[in-house]
Amino acid sequence: MNRFVVGVRANLQTFVRTPLNVVLALVLPLVVIEGWGQAMAGLPSMPTVEGIPLDLGRLLGAIFGVAIIAGLMGLVQMISAREADRRLVQTGYAPRTLLATRLATLAGVTIVVAGVNFGVLWLTIDVEAPLFVFAFLALAGVVYAFLGALVGAVLPRLFEGSLVVVFLAMMDAFLSGDSPLAADVPEFVQYFPLYHPKELLQSAAFDGTFAAGDLVFVGGYLLVLLVLVTAVFGATMRTAGGWSA
Repeated sequence: MNRFVVGVRANLQTFVRTPLNVVLALVLPLVVIEGWGQAMAGLPSMPTVEGIPLDLGRLLGAIFGVAIIAGLMGLVQMISAREADRRLVQTGYAPRTLLATRLATLAGVTIVVAGVNFGVLWLTIDVEAPLFVFAFLALAGVVYAFLGALVGAVLPRLFEGSLVVVFLAMMDAFLSGDSPLAADVPEFVQYFPLYHPKELLQSAAFDGTFAAGDLVFVGGYLLVLLVLVTAVFGATMRTAGGWSA
């Protein structure tokens, strides 16, 4: 337990000691939520689709902001695992403990980021079910934290991986939202990572309810991603020599 706590604390300190991470976590939500809201509301309506209300645009901005930060955190955790885990195992850390500390760090940072985005969102729109909105923002963040880790396994370079994560989150939030430009998007969009979290978030924010089917889908999505991320972290530590210790 002591090693677990120390590992989580070390990962969190690494995140906080990077000024860019703090700026992104604290400043980006305000910029993204208001900027995305104004941009979406400014899009012209189409014959078959109404324009996007400002509040809905801000809601999409919030889920986009959470996805970016959580995804980048997952990316950094995977790259860090490649570079540091062998040395940590050599100092006495068990691979399972390392995996648990990285997953706990992802969850902790994601919850904080979701809280910041929720706070900004709550100040800009009327939220019907605040606890549900916060929970669904956190769920969307965890989904992207896992996706970011998977991107880091394929592209173990910070610059290239960050570009992929940001582009993926941007297109996902746009196509999963109710954009006028997405009127003819095919049905497979409903399998995008943010589609069902967006449905949950939108219902909770504006109606105070949510559909159980969307929640089950997100739960299944998270379970699959957790299995993949666990396998990828294991393969990373095995490649680094961690499992042989």
